[in-house]
Amino acid sequence: MKKQKVLLAFSGGLDTTFCAVYLAREKDMEVHSAIVNTGGFPAEELDHIASHAKKLGTASHQVLDVTADYYNRCIRYMIFGNALRNRSYPLSVSSERTFQAIALVEYARQNGFKYIAHGSTAAGNDQVRFDLVIQVLAPEIGIITPIRDLQISREEEIDYLRKAGIEMNWSKVEYSINQGIWGTSVGGKETLTSTDELPSEAYPTPMEKSGSETVTIGFDQGEPVSLNGQLLEPLLVILELEKLAAPWGVGRDVHVGDTIIGIKGRVGFEAAAARMIIDAHLALEKHVLTRWQLHWKEQIGQWYGMFVHEAQYLEPVMRDLESFLESSQKNVSGEVSLRLRPYSFSVTGVESPYDLMNASFATYGEMNKAWSAEEVNGFTRILGNQQRIWFDVNGTGDLMK
Repeated sequence: MKKQKVLLAFSGGLDTTFCAVYLAREKDMEVHSAIVNTGGFPAEELDHIASHAKKLGTASHQVLDVTADYYNRCIRYMIFGNALRNRSYPLSVSSERTFQAIALVEYARQNGFKYIAHGSTAAGNDQVRFDLVIQVLAPEIGIITPIRDLQISREEEIDYLRKAGIEMNWSKVEYSINQGIWGTSVGGKETLTSTDELPSEAYPTPMEKSGSETVTIGFDQGEPVSLNGQLLEPLLVILELEKLAAPWGVGRDVHVGDTIIGIKGRVGFEAAAARMIIDAHLALEKHVLTRWQLHWKEQIGQWYGMFVHEAQYLEPVMRDLESFLESSQKNVSGEVSLRLRPYSFSVTGVESPYDLMNASFATYGEMNKAWSAEEVNGFTRILGNQQRIWFDVNGTGDLMK
């Protein structure tokens, strides 16, 4: 009897290696692997992963590169919205999973796969993100999840693979690493607790810089288009900034948040470029947007980031939010200077032709040319009318004691 074919989402890590072996040996399936590159894998690493898949006996291996699509359809809007989960996490893995799932669905349909497998556990967000996209876009395709179904631990996976004669760098699989252009997540035994600290060596980029260094990021209508004066495509700005800034140890943090399934989760991440671009972009917006643009953009950006995290990218309201965010960026152009130091960075200045601090008739805290002192006195009196009425009716109570 002909074996059933399954398309396995494959990263070459412990979980997907286990899935490849388990599906072939225990389920007698013809396993075809595909890695969806969202910008975190250099060519040599992709070659290594392909070689690893071949050694595992997969019937075929495919690289699906969606980096440009991922940037154009999601990252740029997260920049526009300054999207950070719980004020720190730039939604690195959260956002890329949807695009990986979409790519897998398209490839599966084009090549006649009736099943898609992934290595998500039963405890995290990724299972929902993969499953939801597949169920919405391709309900005819079955979903296979060996790790989730078996409720197997990483230690048990390692033991199974060793007994199966699979050779891997076992010390390297101690941590679960997910790489993408917008950041890298790091999970390990320390993140399973509320108290333990991830060791420095758990992060993919060693911290090796000292002193300080200045960096300038240029924006055109909200998108990063230059680095230290050199014009680049936005994707190259992100990649080059990550290379430059990650050795300073910046962009590292541990994110604690509520998962889609309702439990608390903790994960480390390294996202130097994402954090610097978002902080620089926000600093520029503070100079060029009005107070109400900033106010409503903050609300929309938070909603956009939350929906990305909660596997709701396909929800049509996201296109409406994107339209608002894009419209808000017309004047978000200029250069932002930052200073890098070990484990930290700070915005030092902004230059833009649309800088609202450059108004000719007023300088904050100094001189004005467009109103008189009497006019300010009258303005303040009217502004306080509502409060004066309330206190006239109710008295000052304990306020003045």
